[in-house]
Amino acid sequence: MTPDPAQSLANLRLERDAILLYDALGAIEKDENRAAAFHRIASNERRHAEVWATKLREAGVDVPESPARPRARVSAIILLARLFGTRAVSDLVTALEGDEEQIYGEQSSPEVEAIAADEREHAEIWRRLKDPDYHPERDIATRERWHRSGRSGTLRAVIFGVSDGLVSNLALVMGVAGAARDHGSFVLLAGVAGLLAGAFSMAAGEYISMQSQRELFERQIALERAEMEAMPEEEEAEMAALYRAKGFRDDEAKAIAHRLFEDPERALDQLIREELGLDPDELGSPFGAAGGSFVAFAIGAFIPVAPYIVTFGAGAFAASILLSVVALFGVGVGVSLLTGRSALFSGARQVGIGAAAAIVTYAVGSLIGVSVAS
Repeated sequence: MTPDPAQSLANLRLERDAILLYDALGAIEKDENRAAAFHRIASNERRHAEVWATKLREAGVDVPESPARPRARVSAIILLARLFGTRAVSDLVTALEGDEEQIYGEQSSPEVEAIAADEREHAEIWRRLKDPDYHPERDIATRERWHRSGRSGTLRAVIFGVSDGLVSNLALVMGVAGAARDHGSFVLLAGVAGLLAGAFSMAAGEYISMQSQRELFERQIALERAEMEAMPEEEEAEMAALYRAKGFRDDEAKAIAHRLFEDPERALDQLIREELGLDPDELGSPFGAAGGSFVAFAIGAFIPVAPYIVTFGAGAFAASILLSVVALFGVGVGVSLLTGRSALFSGARQVGIGAAAAIVTYAVGSLIGVSVAS
């Protein structure tokens, strides 16, 4: 089925946004290899855009001029790349590529199938770009699913860490404010205690989780290394079996496995990726994860308590609510960069969640305060 003109126009806009994105990333990136990869993707996106422009012309529809700037989500990614570098937006662009693949997956035509295949290749290139030694002409032997790279991205962890701190401490501050309306110092004390307790709890939990996971992975890698040293022929046969399962002929699979096992470390790396589904280069840092969780939670938790550092009373209460609403909406907008949902919808949803928590705890705190006063 050929896409209708309206769908072709939407696809054209999608591809033109991608052109602006990758042209910008290519201009920002200082590393020649990474910049070359971005320019290559931009070239593919231009080819895709021409496909839809041609479809529109054939349907007698005027092709609109290319926009001077992309939609808000893409503009935000470009801004973040300018501020923090292209590596910092890896998860955001990977999520964007995944959304495009899904959009094309819902359509059906030879053109769409070809473009969707290119979009999958683009996501795979981003996975390869996580390797600091990436070179566009180097063949990466592993073919893991593209979305593994975005499971625990830094930006994602920061956004949700801030969200946790903001919502939990807002609820705490509102609950204490409801119980101790004329004692702003109690609210300040509770807010600071909640900030520190929550941040340390988050950091400890993240450290233990990451360290346990790392120790498990290291144990699995050590066992795989021991098996290679003790039974190299059997492990080479396992590698060949893995490639046969991927569709290679028996002689091709054996040749690839034999070539890999000429370098034991390279063979071990490949076995870890294929058999265990692990990336030895991305086991994560427990201290880094703990520190990141502490800071992100503390930033979010500080917002509702900040006004009480300056003043007490109704003014501090109102300022706390106002700052928290603005921050909640900002967190929702940040979430929209990852999910692709409307920034307005995500922001309003986040405000609704925070407001519900605050209202419930304020009501409970008021009831407890009245009960104690009586």
